[in-house]
Amino acid sequence: MYDYLIVGGGSAGCVLAGRLSEDADASVCLIEAGPRDDSVLIHCPAGLAVLAQTGGANWAFETVPQPGLGGRRGYQPRGKVLGGSSSINAMIYLRGQREDYDAWAAAGNPGWGWDDVLPYFRKAEHNERGADAFHATGGPLNVADLRSPNRFAQRFVEAAQQAGYPLNPDFNGAGQEGFGLYQVTHRDGERCSAAKAYLTPHLGRTNLHVRTGVQALRVVFEGRRAVGVEVREGGQVRTLRARREVLLSAGALQSPQLLMLSGIGPGAALQRHGIAVVHDLPGVGANLHDHPDVVLGYDAPHLTELFGISLAGAVRAVRGIVEWRRRRTGMLTTNFAEAGGFVRSRPDVATPDLQLHFVVGKLVDHGRKTVFGHGYSCHVCLLRPASRGSVSLASADPLAAPRIDPNFLAERGDVDALVRGVKITREILAQPALAAHGAREFATSAAARDDAQIEQFVRRHADTIYHPVGTCRMGPGPGDVVDAQLRVHGVQALRVVDASVMPTIVSGNTNAPTIMIAEKAADLIRAAAKAAPL
Repeated sequence: MYDYLIVGGGSAGCVLAGRLSEDADASVCLIEAGPRDDSVLIHCPAGLAVLAQTGGANWAFETVPQPGLGGRRGYQPRGKVLGGSSSINAMIYLRGQREDYDAWAAAGNPGWGWDDVLPYFRKAEHNERGADAFHATGGPLNVADLRSPNRFAQRFVEAAQQAGYPLNPDFNGAGQEGFGLYQVTHRDGERCSAAKAYLTPHLGRTNLHVRTGVQALRVVFEGRRAVGVEVREGGQVRTLRARREVLLSAGALQSPQLLMLSGIGPGAALQRHGIAVVHDLPGVGANLHDHPDVVLGYDAPHLTELFGISLAGAVRAVRGIVEWRRRRTGMLTTNFAEAGGFVRSRPDVATPDLQLHFVVGKLVDHGRKTVFGHGYSCHVCLLRPASRGSVSLASADPLAAPRIDPNFLAERGDVDALVRGVKITREILAQPALAAHGAREFATSAAARDDAQIEQFVRRHADTIYHPVGTCRMGPGPGDVVDAQLRVHGVQALRVVDASVMPTIVSGNTNAPTIMIAEKAADLIRAAAKAAPL
């Protein structure tokens, strides 16, 4: 029996566990299906490339066939380890645009506008550049500039300026538009995941219980009150109980799955799977959306300072390993996507709707395919897609993967914006700062010249950039799942705290916003406990 039972040790769950256990009188249990985050591949930033190859610490889900992608199944990696996806991601620290959060508030979610959430971004942050109106020092999450950036990341920024785009030294400052080097969640040359920021320093607290290798099966209800979670642990099925609240932080794919397995969701669909309906809530699993993304790759076999597989590359990697082990500097402190920028696909778009990530190596199939030689890549990502999909149950077996349908590129406007994004990216990569080095575009995209050909390239090669949201949407309407306090509609003592509650996706990477959501949720939960003591 615990006061708070948190399901999912990812970006949000670690924040909740760390913050709620600050109250010595509150007992907190965090359960995570994956292992502890003790692999050097997690802590060494460049280890993410090996994790992509091995599939380690990863649920490695797939989507259903996507008509918008030519019938292909998409890849949906999600962290299965303490720290969740913050332990396997590319560590980019981005918040999105002011307008994203003001739209949340305008949709009926008081307290979630930009002026409301900025204090929570700052509360979470320790920015090594120092504090200002947008940034803070002293928070658990370390935010830093790359220690040893690759010189080609700066060449990319120079190329963007040559193409007429502004320099932006801080994408999380007064404005997002422009190009620059990304800040990252690193500390002392290592990954600073949500687990390392919020959990690891506090494992000695007697009121904090962290249990790994524990798979949640369903939320247990007495009437309409959540009282615990049925779990599989060490081959045994047992129930962990919560005095105050059950907090679901299993992510945008698995929080709705767990709700449906527990009898909360579209009633008719649950009954088809033989699941007794606790509360008919049709919005559970709906509104899935994600940033669709396509990658342009360039071969440059002579540029051995870029990442790649070759004899020269192997020699550099060995030296890099020695340097990282001794000083936590050098090439292995890379996050690969070192530079990027935000642009408008059309002049009449109010704020940037495209994000670019410049990768200092050749990237094919999410890094899962071995590619020989050297080169660089550039992601083109659509920030505010109109297409909407769903997460549903593939079966009533809680150990089965959910049925994931992002419905990528179903809306014509999404395709058109990505086509324009490919052309903008090519224009940047053709500028002298990069073109002078003689790299050649991969044949898979180089043959696509007119809009129709570029569209075919996009449909054949686009996929997620790992930002699913929206499946337990926050709001007051009949299609919403949680209220502005993140409490699940129609039941008691149950909240969802993760990216699934986002009404609309933010204009950028989603890790920092998820951490912000959990910081704010911790205050909401504490306030509720103070108002109704046991």
